[in-house]
Amino acid sequence: MKSSRRKITFGTVVKWIFAVLAAGWLFCVLLLVALKWIDPPTTAVQTERRVQAMLQGKDYEKRYNFVPLKQISPNLQHAVVSSEDARFYQHHGFDWKAIQLAAQEDMEGGRMRGGSTLTQQLVKNLFFGTSRSFVRKGAEASLVPMAELILGKQRILELYLNVVEWGPGVFGVDAACHYHYKTSAHSLDRDRAARLVSVLPSPLKRKPERMNNYSAIVLRRMRQVGW
Repeated sequence: MKSSRRKITFGTVVKWIFAVLAAGWLFCVLLLVALKWIDPPTTAVQTERRVQAMLQGKDYEKRYNFVPLKQISPNLQHAVVSSEDARFYQHHGFDWKAIQLAAQEDMEGGRMRGGSTLTQQLVKNLFFGTSRSFVRKGAEASLVPMAELILGKQRILELYLNVVEWGPGVFGVDAACHYHYKTSAHSLDRDRAARLVSVLPSPLKRKPERMNNYSAIVLRRMRQVGW
């Protein structure tokens, strides 16, 4: 009798867990539908940074100004795509070739190569923050195809450029351009765009003016893509 009760209790818990996960997933999908037309007022990463500052007793100022894609310099758009996700317009959310290369380099003990696409990074920024876990990866993987289907490439690029972290409390390209260069995202030239994009792998530590070698790599990738 006791064994039967335990099974029922365990089964009920499992059902509740799945129900909560399903509700959370559906909520994220509905948010993606809304984000097709509505600019996000905040993101998981922005909230995470604010909470971290509060817990550490540090001052925190968020710089975040959403601008339309047409107001973002093509130099910056091209630099981000060629550097972060060269096959952005060819894949459907996952770049399996990049993932394969990353896994191969990891197995060979070489330097880890990032295999995340812009879509994956956007989903992570919007919903999951910077934490890493298998559960988060699984949820992210299930939402990436939905983001591609609902938002489309141009909106994904627009959202990514506007929410990604570019420095301490600095989110989005317009805030980044004003913070680092005292100018708008519309007027960025190729060199400064390449330097700014070089900050993305470690935005809390890197500064554009120090990115000579990395920016040269970004410029080379832009030429290789055809930009």
